[in-house]
Amino acid sequence: MFQRTRYQQGMIDRVKRKQGPDCWIFRWREADSNGKRVRRKVVLGTVKEYPTESSARKAAESLRITINGEQPHPSQQPVSVAALIDHFKQHELCLSVGDGDDDEGRAYSTRTTYIDILDFHVAPKWGDKKLCEVRTVAVEKWLHKLKLARGSKAKIRSIMSVLFNHAIRHEFLPQGMNPITMVRQSAKRMKTPDILEVTEMMELFDQLSHRDRAMVLLDIVTGLRRSELIGLKWLDVDFERLELSVTRSIYRQRVGKCKTEISRKPVPLDPWIAEELLTWKRAAPYNQPEDWIFASTRKRGKQPYSPDSILKRCIRPAATRARITKHIGWHTFRRTFSTLLKANGEDVKVVQELLRHATVKMTLEVYAQAITPAKRNAQSKVVEMLRRAEVGPKSLLDPGGPSSNLAKTHNLLK
Repeated sequence: MFQRTRYQQGMIDRVKRKQGPDCWIFRWREADSNGKRVRRKVVLGTVKEYPTESSARKAAESLRITINGEQPHPSQQPVSVAALIDHFKQHELCLSVGDGDDDEGRAYSTRTTYIDILDFHVAPKWGDKKLCEVRTVAVEKWLHKLKLARGSKAKIRSIMSVLFNHAIRHEFLPQGMNPITMVRQSAKRMKTPDILEVTEMMELFDQLSHRDRAMVLLDIVTGLRRSELIGLKWLDVDFERLELSVTRSIYRQRVGKCKTEISRKPVPLDPWIAEELLTWKRAAPYNQPEDWIFASTRKRGKQPYSPDSILKRCIRPAATRARITKHIGWHTFRRTFSTLLKANGEDVKVVQELLRHATVKMTLEVYAQAITPAKRNAQSKVVEMLRRAEVGPKSLLDPGGPSSNLAKTHNLLK
């Protein structure tokens, strides 16, 4: 009737069924509330889901560490990284249908990023290792060899650290035994991201269609994230108050909440942009309040356009026609908006509010770049200070004054 394979702290059975494919069953014993040992079992899945005994064993191992973690005296049997990843997914990254973004959990985009990194990077390299076999220096060398950007490597390191903290929390590892804590991995960029100059933006607008021009123009003067941009509906636009309500985001065609609480604050809408948006509304095939502002005609308005598809098929070819050689992505528009705000001398708090960052540090360190005219202007202001000091009484440039070195510098400038 069935094939039985003994397994550490339990066993897995391959059981034949009258209808359908064979299934794998995990059996074990545990103590009930009275301390009596009782038998338990659970269906792992069919042979279609787990075609080999090895794959069924890995699924059983993930279940076993969950069961043991609920017992008064959990087993000290070593746990593999693959089993820990499965356990982490089940408890922290559940992506079941209808599972929304709750206020305390991770956003859908964050969870899918975790799963992608765990499946494509961590599991292939470390899945067969036991937790105690993962060493700090070995992880550091592995990250160094990966042909990825520093930021991507830093993200992998961060997610691995979260994974091992999960193991400590569920007592699969002792406190303070996270091997990733001391892994060194810089997130510093190798090159400065491109931003667009005003003339380049105007040349780009001339090459875009009505829809794409409205999309890029709205993004470049509001700094919306791409997930927020395509998540806009016409009911979110208040043409009378000139405000934009950003209440949702879309990632991989899944609607969720915005990234942070500050992201949900109203965004001001300049009259020029409002007029451009109103013109697009009149021409758009889907322009009712519940319709997406950038609704896909292919999906008959039920979904918005894919931002990656628009970027690849429309915006980048338009940039090529405009002879713009810079690499353009959706974040290029957001960074450009931030940099222009800074160049105009706007208060950093205002810039933070417009970009809807959680902290000022993010605004200053990551997004805002000083463009060349702004640097030259800042330098000219310093020179002007020196020139003014030259003609003042008891100036700093007085050879007998408190700063003879500054006077020497002035003479060199002459």
